[in-house]
Amino acid sequence: MNTVGCAFSDKIVYTEFFENNPDSKNPQLNTKLGIYTEHCGLDNVHMTWGHDEYLYHVVKNYLPEPALYMIRYHSFYSQHRENAYDHLLNEKDQEMFEWVRKFNPYDLYSKGDQPPNVEALKPFYQELIAEFFPSVLDW
Repeated sequence: MNTVGCAFSDKIVYTEFFENNPDSKNPQLNTKLGIYTEHCGLDNVHMTWGHDEYLYHVVKNYLPEPALYMIRYHSFYSQHRENAYDHLLNEKDQEMFEWVRKFNPYDLYSKGDQPPNVEALKPFYQELIAEFFPSVLDW
């Protein structure tokens, strides 16, 4: 996940592929702030579309704000690991990113060599889903 509309951070994995992006040749989009203002907040920043943003839009009417930040920004490693976009975050973002950092060890590093026992885990997750979501989601 990356911001668009300003310079790409060199902390992003596989930055060499940005040279094929026409925005990388646009001087207005290659400054630290680009089209943004200092500390404008991530709600005002365009991000690349991916599974994070998709799931965020599916669940945004149901979960508390810290959970939404964890979902929406868990792949934004250049920020939650490297602080590469602190200049765009507002006070609320700074506060909420603590939740993203707390979630990170349970995301990328929680994969085991053996697949989980789905049937054994199913009741726990069904109960959790029932607690936060209606039987039919409002898309």
